[in-house]
Amino acid sequence: MQVLKSQIRVSAEQMEVWRSFLRAHAVLVRRLEADLLDSHNLPLAWYDVLARLVEADDHRLRMSELADRVMLSPSGLTRLIDRLESNGLVRREHAERDGRGLYAVMTDEGFQRLKEASGTHLRGIHDYVISKYSPEELAEVGALLSKLDD
Repeated sequence: MQVLKSQIRVSAEQMEVWRSFLRAHAVLVRRLEADLLDSHNLPLAWYDVLARLVEADDHRLRMSELADRVMLSPSGLTRLIDRLESNGLVRREHAERDGRGLYAVMTDEGFQRLKEASGTHLRGIHDYVISKYSPEELAEVGALLSKLDD
C-alpha cells in the first residue's frame, strides 16, 4: 500500500485528540441508543426525528429541512420516515401550496412515545456527559465544540 504524501502534518498528539473525539462520540451514541432500545424499543435515530418534530410549529417539518436537522441524506431520511410511518409515529402530508413538497408530521402516538422516552434520554445525557464536567468545564467544552460547527 502506498502512503499518500501531504503538505498537512498532524502530530501524534493531535491525532490522539481526534481519535478521542471519535471514541467519545461513538461510546455516547451507543449508550444512548442502548438505553432507548432497552427501555422503550425506540432507536436513537427515531428519537431524534421525533424530538425535531416536537420542537417544530404544528409538530411538522418539510422533509428537506428535517433531513438537514437530523443530518441525513434525503434518501436516508425517506427510509427512516418509512419505518416511523409504518409504526404509526409520523405521517406524511403534501405541502398545501406546492404539491411537490412533503412534510413529516408527528402523530399523537409519536408524541406519546417521545414523551415516554424523553426522561431516559435526558437522564443519559446527564449521566454520560453533563455530570462529568463542572459548570465552567461544560461551558468551555460547549465553546470549543461550537468552533467545529461553522
